[in-house]
Amino acid sequence: MNKWLVLAATISLAAGTAPAMAAGDAAAGKTKSATCAGCHGMDGKSVNPEWPNLAGQHPKYIEKQLKDFKAGTDRNNATMAGMVAALSETDMADLAAYFSSLPRKAGTAAADEDTLKLGEKIYRGGNPATGVAACIGCHGPTGAGNPEANFPALGGQHAKYVENQLKAFKAGQRKNDAGKMMRSIASKMSDEEIKAVAAYVQGLH
Repeated sequence: MNKWLVLAATISLAAGTAPAMAAGDAAAGKTKSATCAGCHGMDGKSVNPEWPNLAGQHPKYIEKQLKDFKAGTDRNNATMAGMVAALSETDMADLAAYFSSLPRKAGTAAADEDTLKLGEKIYRGGNPATGVAACIGCHGPTGAGNPEANFPALGGQHAKYVENQLKAFKAGQRKNDAGKMMRSIASKMSDEEIKAVAAYVQGLH
């Protein structure tokens, strides 16, 4: 079995079998989300493909990203660092609860047929020749992710945002992945494969 699938399974088991529930207050999060709306939309669906959709994302995942932006060590972004600077842990949990409670966006893949075929091939089967693990092992057949293991939902996410994050993992600029899993996988992917996978997941639902 691919070592990354083994690691994914281990993390999933360690997280337990109970559903991941939002620890925060969604109603309070809605009130606090006004400053987030400029980029991510009040409905958690951003209009700029460079910024992620947050609607329906797992609460633990959102909360971790906010904490990592605030720490500024493993995930750096000047805009987000400023936005989270004054947030307490309660604020972060409330925001995570709110955005996770919103319906996830069903996207449409926008790419040529050959690109989407390559994206599907990598997502579902990886690239054994270069050691690229199949994305489906952690993110699921519909891109719903795995909340217990804190693997994010990808289905319907902006292709450009996904592409940027994979490139950031590949370059080692983003380092907040468990066990260096994403850095290892992305480092083996060509730019063509990254672009194709990103285009494919935008249409997953």
